[in-house]
Amino acid sequence: MSHVFGRNTRLQPPVVSGGEGCYLIDSTGKRYFDGSGGAAVSCLGHGDAEVTEAIKAQLDQVAFAHTGFFTSQPAEQLADLLIANAPEGIEQVYFVSGGSEAVESALKLARQYFVERGEPGRSRVIARRQSYHGNTLGALAVGGNQWRREQFAPILIESSYVSPCFEYRGRGDDETALEYGQRVANELETEIQRLGPDSVMAFIAEPVVGATLGAVPPVEGYFKRVREICDKHGVLLILDEVMCGMGRTGSLFASEQEGISPDIICIAKGLGGGYQPIGAMMCSKTIFETIKRGSGFFQHGHTYIAHPTACAAGLAVLRAILQRGLVAQVNLRGNQLMSALNDTFGQHAHIGDIRGRGLFLAMELVADRDSKEPFDPELRLNQKFKAAAFDAGLACYPMGGTIDGKHGDHILLAPPYIMGENQVGEIVEKLAIALEKVLD
Repeated sequence: MSHVFGRNTRLQPPVVSGGEGCYLIDSTGKRYFDGSGGAAVSCLGHGDAEVTEAIKAQLDQVAFAHTGFFTSQPAEQLADLLIANAPEGIEQVYFVSGGSEAVESALKLARQYFVERGEPGRSRVIARRQSYHGNTLGALAVGGNQWRREQFAPILIESSYVSPCFEYRGRGDDETALEYGQRVANELETEIQRLGPDSVMAFIAEPVVGATLGAVPPVEGYFKRVREICDKHGVLLILDEVMCGMGRTGSLFASEQEGISPDIICIAKGLGGGYQPIGAMMCSKTIFETIKRGSGFFQHGHTYIAHPTACAAGLAVLRAILQRGLVAQVNLRGNQLMSALNDTFGQHAHIGDIRGRGLFLAMELVADRDSKEPFDPELRLNQKFKAAAFDAGLACYPMGGTIDGKHGDHILLAPPYIMGENQVGEIVEKLAIALEKVLD
């Protein structure tokens, strides 16, 4: 009996014993293609020599020093490299240990920013239904993933929600994509006015929605309208790029493709590539200078923020992404994988939508293509598909509750950036095996 308190207390997963490139190997020697990068984490695959050498070199110097006393060279260098490539106006980096911490830090910074600039009445956060921003209580409170929120609702802060930009499910037959995007973006202004503009501190959204909706990109113009609304009412725009950032969707920062700059960005996952736990909250000069001129102290912190070894890993991963041309590789392989998915499953009776950007793709399962009717959630189709794909040697990320937290199933793919063209076929072949097994 294992004494590890795992994710599923009724399931004992195989023991991982090795990793080579795009593959993970269990203790029996079975190989699994890492088709979801864990949870969109392993962007460089497994066993990258340059990253592991950078970690070893940092351990030989100093593994840890508390930020109450020291900064470190890896933290300084990683911050410089991030800012050199960040959206316009983003100038400061606050390092944490993961995505939930990054979002938690963003929420607390937004609140302190308004307190220190003399607007203590601003405390409300608006988010989107069917979003996911992390599992700490603050991050969970602003997320729209009903399954994760439900039992903890009594201890979560109150947040407001507007519709996601989910064209497949939300656009009316009489609307263009642009009209649809403007309509759902304008829900934000309606909610700000309902709450009272002087009470709202931030709007938080994923540029490309990850786990809860399944790689849903916005329609053109949606985020530009959101940016306009936030500027009009003095509301901070927080973009959660924990899953979709660091090259995953075909640009280093996902917001680049929307032509906007947020006030705060949250990143993680691909920043460390799984080699060390690291994330970051990045903010504008305006926010930073407000704190600096005020109390001078961000009233927040964790023991392992800006951990030197984690920052050394993050620096090596980011350099690899930039210097090896991996963002271009993401676009190339992403286009190839999208084409292969459409060729194989585009007319499948139970695949309603194939979507995403870069190497962040998903397929939505439906009982009927014409009506878009989902499968009965009692079938637990996503769980069965995950098991069938894993048995076939493919680790992927199926989820349920795609439509409303209960109904709908999708399969999320987020393979390593280093995958080869021949591995596109391997992913599709193993998906087909799992689909046939589950839907037979």
